[in-house]
Amino acid sequence: MNKTELVEKVRESTGLSKKDSEQVVKAVFEVMQGALSDGEKIQIPGFGTFSVKERAERVGINPRTKEKVTFPSSKSVKFSQGKLLKESVNAWFYSKWLYIIIKM
Repeated sequence: MNKTELVEKVRESTGLSKKDSEQVVKAVFEVMQGALSDGEKIQIPGFGTFSVKERAERVGINPRTKEKVTFPSSKSVKFSQGKLLKESVNAWFYSKWLYIIIKM
């Protein structure tokens, strides 16, 4: 699903206009980006947690020249899925898996 499809799903489920739905989606992502940029953790019960993880500086090797290359420390966003999200994703997988087993 891309952003346009997400906006359409929000429009369908809320009854808002397309323009208003697009503003809502944009605002949610801007707020999340701002909070993560400030180092805050975002917890959405049942869905998951977004947090910022610090990567330490490390030394790697360029495979072509065999030279050592230093990668500076950086930050990245980590997502940990919530219990309900995990269960809903796995429910689809397990239902398909059980269907295949039963068909055998």
